[in-house]
Amino acid sequence: MNGKRVGLYLRVSTREQSTEMQKQALRATCEARGWHIVEEFEDPHVSGAKGRDKRPGFDRLMKAVTRRRIDIVAVWSIDRLARSLRDLVNFGEELKAVGCDLYSEKQAVDTTTPAGRAMFQMMGVFAEFERELILERVNAGLERARRCGTKSGKPIGQPPLAQAKVEAIRAELARGTGIIKTARLCGTGVSAVQRIKKAMA
Repeated sequence: MNGKRVGLYLRVSTREQSTEMQKQALRATCEARGWHIVEEFEDPHVSGAKGRDKRPGFDRLMKAVTRRRIDIVAVWSIDRLARSLRDLVNFGEELKAVGCDLYSEKQAVDTTTPAGRAMFQMMGVFAEFERELILERVNAGLERARRCGTKSGKPIGQPPLAQAKVEAIRAELARGTGIIKTARLCGTGVSAVQRIKKAMA
């Protein structure tokens, strides 16, 4: 385990935060384990919801991983890397493809150990479960939409206006009130007023 080359990834979302605490904790861990820090990749004041193209530090980290410059990616917390379980698993698969490990201080995830690898595999199972649930909800929505005759599941067309409202619209139009003002006065859409005006004509 000793002599491993490590890349630290540090990120905070707001200007009020600092990566210093993350650095200190990870540097101490690396020193205790005999890991050599190759580079510290930072994305200060960047939301984790942003993609790789908006996180230059993360982009440089992944290039270093691809070029096999580092053996372990170390982070203070997993949410510094990804915002969803699926994103995290995809990230882990990218690391695995090039033989790179992942260490997270806060969650005690360490894929250099058998227990850490097993934990990460369980995350993959949960991510697949999450994906299946989403797919099931999507399919249920499509089936509901099919029964209703629309893509969205909402009834086709607009519900008919109450007769009293139709009469009120006709009365306003007969007085010479404009379409937009009539719609506002009668509490209905402009298109409904236009249809009634056309029918009156």
